[in-house]
Amino acid sequence: MAASLAMAQASNYPNGSTVDDFTVTDTQGQVHNLNDYAAAGKYVLLDFFFYNCGPCQAHAPYYSQLYQTYGCNGGNLICIEINNGMDNDALTEAFSEDFAPGYAHPPAVGSGGGAGLTTTFGVGAFPTFCLIGPDMQMIANDIWPVSSMQTFVNEFPAGSNITPQQCSALGVDEAAEHLASRVWPVPSNGLVHVELGPNAGPAEAELSDASGRLVGTRHINISGTLDLQGLEDGNYILELRNGQGARSMHRITLVH
Repeated sequence: MAASLAMAQASNYPNGSTVDDFTVTDTQGQVHNLNDYAAAGKYVLLDFFFYNCGPCQAHAPYYSQLYQTYGCNGGNLICIEINNGMDNDALTEAFSEDFAPGYAHPPAVGSGGGAGLTTTFGVGAFPTFCLIGPDMQMIANDIWPVSSMQTFVNEFPAGSNITPQQCSALGVDEAAEHLASRVWPVPSNGLVHVELGPNAGPAEAELSDASGRLVGTRHINISGTLDLQGLEDGNYILELRNGQGARSMHRITLVH
């Protein structure tokens, strides 16, 4: 499926229409229900994407900055990334890690309902950003073009009470951000070096291929080299976890 910008909208929900209730589960197991958010007076801003979509990658920092600036879903704005079903959960979760470094990362929905919700909303091109109000009405079914975080902010209705606030999830994300200070080179011919961040402690490394199949594990104390020369060329996901609950995901591309 190619990324196109001409028809990038939630075509099944024109502005002013009522959005049907939906329930999806993100890659961390958290359930998101539109009716529950509406009952709590929340606005919901969805980002429909897939990993290899160039425009999606280019706009990921603006969306993640919005998520962090407005409280990491702890305030009146809920941000959720919706994968269109082209990617497994590892790539779905790695999207913001790879293309919006330096920000907290919004929850991402893959196998927990991403493809179905994309179809329900009638999204056929990517990225598509849409804003839903607490009355479950579509406020903006196609926020575009996006030139900065301010583009999203400009769509907030008067009196919405969506205000910047401390990101309650930032401590966890900062720990994950510094779990691996360096993973290089990218692309690699098969030898990948991993250097853990300051005070990260030992970490367990798991490598999965593009289908989500686990292809290798490794314990890393401070630094280590992964010998991947026996694997086929392509994209892989390296997940690092330490004993404090911090985790980070990194894309590795092998080209022999």
